[in-house]
Amino acid sequence: MTTELTLQLGIDVPIIQGGMAWVSGPDLAAAVSDAGGLGVLGAATMDAMELRAAVRTVQTRTDRPFAVNLPLIRLRPDGVDLIEEMVEVILAERVPVVITGAGSPARLTPVLRGAGRLVGHVVPSPELAVKAYRAGVDFVIAESVEAGGHVREGGLATMSLVPQVVDAVPIPVVAAGGIADGRGIAATLSLGASAVQLGTRFVATKECNAHPAYKGSVIRACAEETALYGPRGSVSRGLLTPPVIEMVEMSTAGASDEAISEARGVDRARRGCVEGEVEAGILPSGSAVGLVRGLPTVADLMDELMRDARRSLLAGRQVLGAPAGSMEVHAAAMAVGSLTRTAFSVV
Repeated sequence: MTTELTLQLGIDVPIIQGGMAWVSGPDLAAAVSDAGGLGVLGAATMDAMELRAAVRTVQTRTDRPFAVNLPLIRLRPDGVDLIEEMVEVILAERVPVVITGAGSPARLTPVLRGAGRLVGHVVPSPELAVKAYRAGVDFVIAESVEAGGHVREGGLATMSLVPQVVDAVPIPVVAAGGIADGRGIAATLSLGASAVQLGTRFVATKECNAHPAYKGSVIRACAEETALYGPRGSVSRGLLTPPVIEMVEMSTAGASDEAISEARGVDRARRGCVEGEVEAGILPSGSAVGLVRGLPTVADLMDELMRDARRSLLAGRQVLGAPAGSMEVHAAAMAVGSLTRTAFSVV
């Protein structure tokens, strides 16, 4: 399946793996890239030496494009900014794509693009998408409040966010949040997205380094077992573990941001994701968790996602009145793309 962004990134299918903290390591990133998508290393919890080692591991396992997700607010415990060190590694190790977030891309984008890197930036609103475009990024990732992990408090849902961002900027848009199967891929492509970013669905794969207890919790979760939690200005979405339930109840009771921050602590996500402490930890998860079933390999999952996405897109021929022949179906898909500003081929 080809879109504007797949051509730009040099990938085969419009699927980007979310750069999740703690659990987006080299095994997962390499497997996604090798299967035709864009694998992403989550650098939020790495230092420069760890990032260098992870990048080199990916490079030994695949020759396909991959990315590093780099939050723009990175401080050591002593307050020293880690961003410069991380960028030095990215440039020295020839990482082809960088995805930034949690800050303004204006300072780093010229540096990265000047060195020949493609740059994407995560945005929660059309207004911030415009700012990212003006900063020079190559594409934006429109991440809704339905995503797992850190999200914008009071943010838009995917179905309303994506088309507004598509209308706001003339560069490719990636849809993120609440997508976990081929139907979601087809739906967001029809909204004008050039690709999707999936996080929670990739947690439950064999190659992900998440603790088996975390994977099991994701697989068993029902549709309404995530919630937004945390102090104002630092809200996240996760499974309803005891700490998350406690913070939700504290917010409802009017507790202070300081008290909620203290309840969240500083290490609960690592304990949940890496150590498997599902009762005492935090397990980031998106609202589409109820669609996640089974523990496939990345290759099998990617095949399933694209097969189901194609099936959903081809089913749309009935709406457009196109017969089932391959040329007509292709023309129908291109017509959908022209209506949404994103042309794509389902062949």
